[in-house]
Amino acid sequence: MTSIAIIGAGPQLGLAIARTFGSQGLDVALISRNRDKLDDLVGKLTAEGITAAAFPADVLDRGALTQSLKDAAAKFGSVDVLEYSPVAGFATALATPVAAEPADVQHEIEFQLYGAIAATKAVLPAMREAGAGTLLFTTGAGSIDPVPQVGNVNAAAAALRNWAINLHKELDGTGVQAAHIGIDVSIGTPAVPGFPTAQPEEISPVYWELHTTKRDQAELVFSL
Repeated sequence: MTSIAIIGAGPQLGLAIARTFGSQGLDVALISRNRDKLDDLVGKLTAEGITAAAFPADVLDRGALTQSLKDAAAKFGSVDVLEYSPVAGFATALATPVAAEPADVQHEIEFQLYGAIAATKAVLPAMREAGAGTLLFTTGAGSIDPVPQVGNVNAAAAALRNWAINLHKELDGTGVQAAHIGIDVSIGTPAVPGFPTAQPEEISPVYWELHTTKRDQAELVFSL
């Protein structure tokens, strides 16, 4: 049996990805900061016949994040798919390029890029030894086409995108797939009036495709 670890698991895209992979027989490790919310998601998945477990950790706490992935691998035998998509939410102070201080960008770099690197370091050695595995990193489409109002977030997302695509190149021929997913829609409800919106279950099949039939691709952008 294989498993997927979803970092930043929540009730929208994270849950949809869990259902997409869980319905194909993968065990699901859910990782985020809030134990109660994780337990609620585990309950929903369990009721649907999907094996799932919660591993609380904050991506800013590298030790806790690494341990959560080790615990998931110990419970399920291995972590075969890693999906990284934490959302800082209200903890993020938005800043334009003109207004941004180094600290505004540093926090986002810590959250998006450094957390992804730490998570990858925790699971990649076993994947390389097995000659198989999938690493998926999610950002908004601002990582590709930035918007000044969220300049600090876009800068960190672009760094993660660059790193993920470069990782794909480095892992070519190893059996391990790394890819970036850019989401060019609001998820669930419109964030901005008139901006395209998609439901989580419309987006999650993209992740399955990268894991199965599109392993040669370093990036997919979801848009409407």
